[in-house]
Amino acid sequence: MKLCILDNDILEGHLADTYGSFGALFTQLFARVGARWETTVFHTQLGQYPASFDDFDAVLLTGSRADSFSDAPWVVELRKRVTQLLAEQKKMVGVCFGHQLIALCLGAPVSRAPQGWGAGRMTYDWHRRDLPHSAERAQISLLASHQDQVHELPPGAQLVASSPFCPVASFTVGEHVFCIQPHPEFSEEISAFLMDKRRELLGEDKYTASRQSLVHGHEGEDIARLVVAFLENQTATASVTA
Repeated sequence: MKLCILDNDILEGHLADTYGSFGALFTQLFARVGARWETTVFHTQLGQYPASFDDFDAVLLTGSRADSFSDAPWVVELRKRVTQLLAEQKKMVGVCFGHQLIALCLGAPVSRAPQGWGAGRMTYDWHRRDLPHSAERAQISLLASHQDQVHELPPGAQLVASSPFCPVASFTVGEHVFCIQPHPEFSEEISAFLMDKRRELLGEDKYTASRQSLVHGHEGEDIARLVVAFLENQTATASVTA
């Protein structure tokens, strides 16, 4: 499996020294759950893209502090390329900003969430027990960091996960698109760093509660196993192999 990672942001400070990049976080995450993939990272903010997406089996879009509906030239170019990949039914995964941008390209409304920032460990109802590694799942807890949301399912999509705070937290389109709002690649350290940075924006009550939520851990590796199986066309009961 050859995975193209479109990295849409940069890590800052000691996080860059520790983890490298958002693209590297996904490479490390998939390796931890047993995927023996060849991953190549392209930095979209710098205008980096593969010469041909045909050289890759799947494409993953990372998160970003940018808005998926932004008029920034690099975001406009990314939407153009993603729209074409969707038309070709390329296998794609979108996380946070990537989730929102794919939904937007598919025709769903995306904008600021009226309820404000989602931060820290959040729990979602799980609606797709037919997906790999999901037969017994009713809920999942993951690390979130976002102020924008997908407000409606894109045409032709199926809802995977939701919560009162985030009604469209994850969706699929056919067997070629899997998108999720929270961050399976995050560690508690990364989540804490972002909350510390945005403490004033979050407000003291939300900051404190979200910071405290991190002690309960998260299930990011469960999503990684699902993504590996989804991209490798495994069945709902298959184990992760590469």
